[in-house]
Amino acid sequence: MTDLTGLFVPLVTPFTVGGEVALTALERLAHRVLDDGAAGLVALGTTAEHATLSTAERTLVLQTCARVSRDRGAVLIAGAGGNDTARASAAVAALRVYPEVRAALTVVPYYSRPGEAGVLAHFRAVTAAAAVPLVIYNVPHRTGQPLSWSAIRQLAGLPGVAGIKHAPGAVDQDTVLMMAGRPAGFAVLGGDDVTVSPLLALGADGAILASAHVATAEFARLIRLWRDGHAEDARRLGHRLAPLSAALFAAPNPAVIKAVLHRRGEIPSPAVRLPLVPASQAVAAAAERLAA
Repeated sequence: MTDLTGLFVPLVTPFTVGGEVALTALERLAHRVLDDGAAGLVALGTTAEHATLSTAERTLVLQTCARVSRDRGAVLIAGAGGNDTARASAAVAALRVYPEVRAALTVVPYYSRPGEAGVLAHFRAVTAAAAVPLVIYNVPHRTGQPLSWSAIRQLAGLPGVAGIKHAPGAVDQDTVLMMAGRPAGFAVLGGDDVTVSPLLALGADGAILASAHVATAEFARLIRLWRDGHAEDARRLGHRLAPLSAALFAAPNPAVIKAVLHRRGEIPSPAVRLPLVPASQAVAAAAERLAA
């Protein structure tokens, strides 16, 4: 299993003014977040707008992130999966051609709402085909499929499951029970930016945070403080970062993050692809003020 600790940044896909993927900007951004303390990168996650990238564009993005990860010795997690079990299995199997990819971020099947029994059957099939360990992405407000701790415990016991990106929208009862009873070797990575500090306080190993594009060093420090037992300093920093995360998600992700990165000169445009629309100037300015 790979080392799934610390901060992982799910990289945006920068676009040129003409709408093409800006690979040079992506590469610079990947190096910058690693320079600022990220332990690794996530390629082709939700924040990357993977759903509106062509197959050729996805390949270029993954190749770019793989090159940076190889050069920097950083952990690379690649988004792969979906709500079609056969296609999800093929997607994770195809990652074998990228030796730099250490794990696949694989979402709970969305829209069809297969129930917990269907989710378990889905991941049994996907793990059987997988070329790398899986990080299960539990995000019920996107998938429409909640998971109880009982279901998560069974998923954690599957061979080839390395951990979970946990984004249920709150630190709820199942989250507390998961943290109290998770098996050894099952990594928990926070995925709800605003509430990540409480999850880290419960013992999460790290986080996959889109907000960390903007305040990378501070989010990396937050994780270190909780892991090293500096609760008072961690609590204060978590309280300060939560409003920033809320501002960065004030419009559908990654519109605000891209607007702030563009204002800082890190990407060539704030463009997102339909059905997403760019963040308003007011929303972008509010987030930028909190990031200062």
